Amino acid sequence: QVQLVESGGGLVQAGGSLRLSCVASGSIFSTAGMGWYRQAPGKQRELVAEIATGTRTNYADSVKGRFSISRANAKRTVYLQMNRLQPEDTAVYYCNAVPPSPSWGQGTQVTVSS
Repeated sequence: QVQLVESGGGLVQAGGSLRLSCVASGSIFSTAGMGWYRQAPGKQRELVAEIATGTRTNYADSVKGRFSISRANAKRTVYLQMNRLQPEDTAVYYCNAVPPSPSWGQGTQVTVSS
């Protein structure tokens, strides 16, 4: 059974930084690429960053150059370093496989004030 636990969100001023963490249990972490998704109020969930089982990464245009995804395989953890945050980055952030499994964690709220 897949379990995903996200943490690290919070309230930050525009231009600030946050680092999100996600611990994954089950076989998903070792067999799939992992990604960070976000869902803003009234909007659909979107994939913002992904990392393959190795180190290959890909980013949505909206976060390219500001966000960085990484993974620590021994810790079964995926990170999202978010720099130069903007109010439009405000959302609940989730991690999951790419493509996603049916099991989602509770997410972590990121709020960026202007």
